[in-house]
Amino acid sequence: MTKPSHTPSNQPDPAPFFTVHTALILLAAAFIGAVVGGLTFLSGGPVAGAVLAGLIGFGTSVPVLRSLIR
Repeated sequence: MTKPSHTPSNQPDPAPFFTVHTALILLAAAFIGAVVGGLTFLSGGPVAGAVLAGLIGFGTSVPVLRSLIR
């Protein structure tokens, strides 16, 4: 006998993969990283330097945004 493939109606829905708080922080950090990388590239920096600056901007803005947005 096989088990049913759907979840029974008496069990709660599974928790979401990301909370709204996490999604907002990652989206804002990605925007900040893109701006930093774009401005670095437009200022005459090499593409690799712009990518590195964008990644650093993303990485450093995540903990700051986490503490600011609650």
